[in-house]
Amino acid sequence: MQLNGKTILLTGGTDGIGLRLARQLREKGASVISTGRTPARIAAAEAEGFTVITADLTGPEGVEAVVSAFSNRPLDVLINNAGMGVDHDFRLAPPDPEQDERALWLNLHAPIRLIVRLMPALRARTPASPEAMIVNVTSGLAIAPSAGSPVYCATKAALRSYTQALRGQLKGTVVHVLEALPPMVDTQMTAGRGNKKISPEECARQIIAAMERGANEANVGMVKVLQAVHSASPALARAVMLRF
Repeated sequence: MQLNGKTILLTGGTDGIGLRLARQLREKGASVISTGRTPARIAAAEAEGFTVITADLTGPEGVEAVVSAFSNRPLDVLINNAGMGVDHDFRLAPPDPEQDERALWLNLHAPIRLIVRLMPALRARTPASPEAMIVNVTSGLAIAPSAGSPVYCATKAALRSYTQALRGQLKGTVVHVLEALPPMVDTQMTAGRGNKKISPEECARQIIAAMERGANEANVGMVKVLQAVHSASPALARAVMLRF
């Protein structure tokens, strides 16, 4: 896809991978509208010149806020990037069901609902902009889960399955479906976890490169290795990842 001149809706675009995606996409000539929920981060993104829709996508009201704010705009690309981790480890403490529900909404329900609500806009192509794209950001943990974050892994695995099925449905249409699978990225969400992290800038660069070449998957960084191991032996990949 040629990104110059495209209008892109990017969820979670005020921090982490999302903010780097927004910056690099703008450098490619795209018009980026982000979503965010933290006032300070929204203000900082707006100070950089980005348009930000205030929306908390951990519940249905956030989806409605995005759809309402975007209702009359043309749309070329939807990037479902917003996500959150959640503590759910019985070895450490009883999980918090309310936090689990927020993660389920943000990581899974919101992307699906946004796709459903915005599909008409994505399919409404013009001769000047004949192609559209959906990018769902999952995780390497969608391939093989870690023991320490089962809810996060489950939401990403579910979104991966949805993405693969959606790609099959939309084959031959103007809407291309890309799944981006990052490894552990050096963001606020992963603070204090591990020491082998890819930078958010490099992660964004690899996702955008996959968008430009029209790939089906962007296996970022070490996810390429995990994908190769999983292809050879799913049981081995699971055994390795469940140690974490």
